[in-house]
Amino acid sequence: MKLLIYSVMMLLASTCNTTETKSKQAINTDAIQVASENGMKRAYFASGCFWCVEEIYEGVKGVKESISGYSGGHTENPTYEDSNTGRTGHAEANEIIYNPKIVSFKTLVNVYFASQNIGQVNGQGPDNGSQYRSIIFYQNDIEKKIIEDKIADLTKEGYKVAAEVKPFQKFWIAEDYHQDYAKLHPTQGYIRGVSIPRFKNFASKMPNIIKESAPH
Repeated sequence: MKLLIYSVMMLLASTCNTTETKSKQAINTDAIQVASENGMKRAYFASGCFWCVEEIYEGVKGVKESISGYSGGHTENPTYEDSNTGRTGHAEANEIIYNPKIVSFKTLVNVYFASQNIGQVNGQGPDNGSQYRSIIFYQNDIEKKIIEDKIADLTKEGYKVAAEVKPFQKFWIAEDYHQDYAKLHPTQGYIRGVSIPRFKNFASKMPNIIKESAPH
């Protein structure tokens, strides 16, 4: 009887160890490099409400498009409702499609910090929670160094930088009704009270890179 119990315990231990090993192996911490397409590159940022961030980057010369979505979490196929619970680990994020011949990744990082409250933890402006936290994603060591150098400069200037720096893994596109939200709903209360002032504040800091066709 004791031999039988011992055998069962050993089998269970072996199963648990195998499962644990598989679980650890499934977690990939390496940055994913997204291939250029037709000369256009992609960058990924989380900085509070993705409506605001989408409008900011689409106003920058060299940026073709900014897409709202989710990134930085541990669940697949997140939805707006899921991410708002804070349990998916995802933050509202944006995929920036840009022409590196016109605007560099370094400039996009400068835009990122010029358009946010650098020290605000878990949010931007009135939006608070882990789903609104700031994250800069890097795809390679060059991008990582650009980000770290910028943060080092800001720290020397006295800023306490709240943004996380994470390897890019996956971007999930948000629901259709979130795309181009500020552009399609310019009179909506949040857009008038939060998005537009945030864009104007950023544009006043970096006027030379703003498109002539940019709103406001």
